Amino acid sequence: MSRKRPKEIAKDLAETSVGSRRLVTVLGPGLVAGASDDDPSGIATYSQAGAQYGFAITWTLLLTYPLMVAIQEISARIGRTTGKGIASNIRIHFSGWILQAIVLLLLIANTINIGADLGAMGDALALLIGGPRLIYVVAFGVFCAALQIYVPYGSYASVLRWLTLALFAYFGTVLVVRIPWGELARGFFIPTFTRDAGFWTTVVAVFGTTISPYVFFWQATGEVEDSRRIAARKPLVRAPEQGPGAIERIRLDTLIGMAFSNLVALAIVVTTAATLHVAGVTNIETSTQAAAALKPVAGRFAFTVFTLGILGTGLLAVPVLAGSAAYALAEARGWPRGLARKPGAAVAFYVTIGLATMTGAAINFSPVDPIKALYWSAVINGVVAVPVMAIMMVMTASPKIMGKFVIEGALAVVGWIATAVMAAAVVGMAITIFL
Repeated sequence: MSRKRPKEIAKDLAETSVGSRRLVTVLGPGLVAGASDDDPSGIATYSQAGAQYGFAITWTLLLTYPLMVAIQEISARIGRTTGKGIASNIRIHFSGWILQAIVLLLLIANTINIGADLGAMGDALALLIGGPRLIYVVAFGVFCAALQIYVPYGSYASVLRWLTLALFAYFGTVLVVRIPWGELARGFFIPTFTRDAGFWTTVVAVFGTTISPYVFFWQATGEVEDSRRIAARKPLVRAPEQGPGAIERIRLDTLIGMAFSNLVALAIVVTTAATLHVAGVTNIETSTQAAAALKPVAGRFAFTVFTLGILGTGLLAVPVLAGSAAYALAEARGWPRGLARKPGAAVAFYVTIGLATMTGAAINFSPVDPIKALYWSAVINGVVAVPVMAIMMVMTASPKIMGKFVIEGALAVVGWIATAVMAAAVVGMAITIFL
């Protein structure tokens, strides 16, 4: 094994003095987590919100930003501080039945979401070039699974970061549609409240899409993987001197990643509000329906860019969904795990990735209504998010788990507010479903 020179070690450790480093070296799990949140299923939610309620719904994205930042920074700090993912920490410090229930629901929700995203990608490619959508679904599934199983983690992490560029497509669509900026400003900065049950269902859907459990698990395990890959980094409970720089880097990564995520979501809502809502096209159930509806209203360029964005975001989101499910299950069962390991060294972990991806693809061949399946996936995600967030908040307040890096002050307050908001959203969703 080659010995590293002092300058190389310093580079590995360089989570300090973040301001003096290139931004590209700082962005990592937070950027990928934020970008993956805008998956084809999320695009469908944001498109429906803009088409149905216009600019009056945009305030939800301003409200969710600080809540996303808080809960994602907390997730990342759990991984970086303890050197373990969220599921591993729950297994060690909480009752086993809680963990098993959370992991089971996460697996179900993620697999359904993978199926919906692969279906949207197949539809998008068929819209662009024609051909058999189901063959495209299988091809995308195989490609996404192979990417995780066979590409070394360092290269794979770089691929994911580059795939985030696909989301710039939605900034492109904003540039080619006519936007009433005054109306947008009113909708964004002045919350609108109505008695319409459908409006509140949409608000709940937006919250559930922007604050998703799989993103918590992914960002925490991303920090763990990066710490294993960079030899000089150690869990902060064992190397507290690395704490200030690590926390500064995590905060910047998360602030930028979640801002990117919400700006893309805003661009999608604004595009559909300025075109489909104005044209009276309000019934949008999938991202590809939104793309197809844009073509006669906003022109072929907007349609093409919007559709290419679906493909790019799917290629980013499907591996994150499958990976977060595999990490959660492997941590819960104590299996060898990690994308930095070769397939033969973590067989069950990689089998989970393959099975989750291909089961998702198989959903598209079944008589299951993908729209209803995705709806119930969102319900499961909302239900799972609340206990996971509450457990995370309890963990991060414990010196036994976090050492000297317990989370206090404003971040803890906003984290609990985010948990309460999600709990209220779930209650609202239950009322909508059952009453």
